[in-house]
Amino acid sequence: MESDEARASAPVVEDVFDGIATGVEVEDIGESEGAIERPWNPEQIRVSTGSFSLRNILDQIDEGSLELAPDFQRGRVWKLDQKSLLVESLLLQIPLPAFYFAEDAEGAFHVVDGLQRLSTLHSFVRGGKHSFALRGLEYLKDAEGALFSDLAVQWQRRINNTQLIVNVIDPTTPPGVMYDIFKRINTGGTPLNAQEIRHCMSKDRSRGILKRMTHTREFSKATNALTDHIRMNDREMALRFTAFWLLGIDEYIENPVMESFLIRTTQLLDNPSVLPDVSVDALEKTFRAAMRKVYLLFGEHSFRKWPNYSTSRSPINRALFETWSVAVADYALGDLEHRKEQIVQAARDRMTRDITYLDSITSSTADRRRVSYRFNAAAEDVAAGL
Repeated sequence: MESDEARASAPVVEDVFDGIATGVEVEDIGESEGAIERPWNPEQIRVSTGSFSLRNILDQIDEGSLELAPDFQRGRVWKLDQKSLLVESLLLQIPLPAFYFAEDAEGAFHVVDGLQRLSTLHSFVRGGKHSFALRGLEYLKDAEGALFSDLAVQWQRRINNTQLIVNVIDPTTPPGVMYDIFKRINTGGTPLNAQEIRHCMSKDRSRGILKRMTHTREFSKATNALTDHIRMNDREMALRFTAFWLLGIDEYIENPVMESFLIRTTQLLDNPSVLPDVSVDALEKTFRAAMRKVYLLFGEHSFRKWPNYSTSRSPINRALFETWSVAVADYALGDLEHRKEQIVQAARDRMTRDITYLDSITSSTADRRRVSYRFNAAAEDVAAGL
């Protein structure tokens, strides 16, 4: 059986995407992963199927009635050869897999599955800053190097008239069920993670709030420039702070499913009648202040595991982010500065000796007991020296 000393000194595993380290520790959220309101009532799932020309869909994108998830950078990471082969498939009249859209209460559509394909086709046909020339074609060598405007008129017409099969999720489908549908049907080369799915499901208001929170000097300094993270971990961290700050840990303990908790928070941010602009301003101000306070205490080790025996800097730990950003929020900056040495030592001692605490920020991090333990521990440590 593994000793406490071995567990305490176990190496921290950094998440990697497309061969590049992301700066964020791998998180094991535990059994609550995907545990949203099951079993479903089949009558809650309403999906209709239709056929639309590519021209019609591109027109909807340009009009704004079909949204390609703004700020979703990973949706455009296909290599040029991949994009070109997709266009070649249309020219060869090879049917594409079905697309999934979600309709919201206002009648707008959001892409659930097929974001990369639609982004690629929109860029090629309608141009703009992401326009590209075909390269690496397998059959239609005469089109090598061609822009859409270079293609023969009959080929342009063939692309525009391509019929796409679209499954539309009705807006009456409950958010939790819709979230799970996103997870089930996502067929991209790299499946969307939880925050990427929430981003695709959400509205401009919540996206704007989370973007502003993570595009501040305070956040960038405390996280060592994590802003615009390729897997949207920066937005998820801001959302987690928002969830525990606005809804409170007690509400999470009553319904300990992280996905549901964060979906409810996203809906709250999207609803100005429930969370007016003045409350959003207060939230953003509190968040910026929390980033300053944590950085004052921990410097380059902010939100990272930092036991007494460690001299290197670990990747950011999401569980530490949510607990410490909330823990310091109500304290004055001057008070924390006065007690900095005691607070930091208390936190480092805990990361060195408290195996239960290390477990709470490493594995099964959505478990209600572990969430409660790490929040209580951070509250005790930030009170050191009082």
